[in-house]
Amino acid sequence: MFLDAPAKQPVVFLDRDGTLNQEIGYIQDTADLKLIPGAAAAVRQLNAASIAVILVTNQTGAARGYYPEQHIRALNTRLEELLQSGDAYLDAVYYCPHLKEGSVPEWSIDCFCRKPAPGMIDRAFAEHPQLDRLRAYVVGDKATDVELARNCKLKAVLVTTGYGHQVLKGTYQWQVEPDFIAQEIRYAIDWILDDLKSNLPA
Repeated sequence: MFLDAPAKQPVVFLDRDGTLNQEIGYIQDTADLKLIPGAAAAVRQLNAASIAVILVTNQTGAARGYYPEQHIRALNTRLEELLQSGDAYLDAVYYCPHLKEGSVPEWSIDCFCRKPAPGMIDRAFAEHPQLDRLRAYVVGDKATDVELARNCKLKAVLVTTGYGHQVLKGTYQWQVEPDFIAQEIRYAIDWILDDLKSNLPA
C-alpha cells in the first residue's frame, strides 16, 4: 500500500522596498526603514495560514558603491525585526547585490539572480523542497516583480504602493498585466488567500 505524499506548502515571494517597507530610495540609515502600515499584519496572516513567506529583493547599493554588502544585510535584519514586533516573520531572505553596470567590481556582474531573472526563486525552491510551485505567488511594486513571476510561471500581484502607480501608467519601467492589482500588501494577501481557497482540490 502506497502512502500519500506529504502535502506541499504554498509560498508567497515578497519584494521589499515599496511593498513591505516605504520606498525612499537607497536607505543609508537602517532606522529610516519603516514598514508600510498593515504590512506586518498581512505577513502574519500568511504565517497563520502556514503559507511560506520569502523575501526576494534586488539591492544594488553595494554594486553602485553606496554602502558595503553588510549594510544590505543590516537593512534586511531591520525589516525582520519590525515584522517580528508585529508578531510576523519571514521564512527565508534572498537578495541580489549585483548590477552589471555597477562601480564595484565584486558586484558588477551579469548575474542570474537579479529580478526579473529567476535565480532567487529557483534557489528558494531548491533549498526548500517542501514548497509548492503550483501554489506560489510573487508580490511587488515593480514591473520586474511581475515579469519575475511570469519567468517562473507563478501568479503575480502588483501593489500600487512604491512604484506601482507609475508602472501602471507606464512612467516607470514598463506596463505589465499582473493577475491582480492591489492598493497595498494587505489587499494582495487577501486576494492570495481567496485564490488558494478557490483552487482547493475537489
